Amino acid sequence: MNIRQFLLTFTFANFLLVAYAQTGTSLTDYNAERLRKQKVSMMILGGWAVGNIALGTTLASQRSGEARYFHGMNAGWNLVNLGLATAGYISATKGDPSALGLYESIDAQHRLQKIFLFNAGLDVGYMLGGAYLIERAKNTDNKPERLRGFGKSIALQGAFLFVFDLGAYFWQASGNGDLQPLLEGLSFSGNGVRLQLQF
Repeated sequence: MNIRQFLLTFTFANFLLVAYAQTGTSLTDYNAERLRKQKVSMMILGGWAVGNIALGTTLASQRSGEARYFHGMNAGWNLVNLGLATAGYISATKGDPSALGLYESIDAQHRLQKIFLFNAGLDVGYMLGGAYLIERAKNTDNKPERLRGFGKSIALQGAFLFVFDLGAYFWQASGNGDLQPLLEGLSFSGNGVRLQLQF
């Protein structure tokens, strides 16, 4: 290898290292923002859950009839929400923004969005289930106040979760455009992948 080839190889290697470091930093920032949004979303869900558990437990012990069932269901339903929010927050806290490559980052972003969209579909089912219980209460003599209380609670919780899940989905999806600069230089052919960097 002559000196010219050595200098060209050395320059090219340094160029790749600088380009990789710049891409890695952008990708790390992108993942950090996704995890931050996940933590904030889980804190919102956790706050809703804690408020419902505290208020529901208190009011269920002070009320009777339909109101007692309504507040009791709010408290019980949100024990599950609190567990989900805690697990989601811990998962985001343990996530390492620098540990994911480009493919893993895209996959994590879209997987999280799909979870929120899937949950929004479940939330519609919860609201319909609540409406069904309210309607069923009209045609029964066996504790109709319980069906109405549970139905109203489930409809309320489903409505909140629907708004929450759609909001979290759109908030996460707002970061999809940040992937474009990372993908612009990639081109695919039948034989491999090429990365073109522009300065």
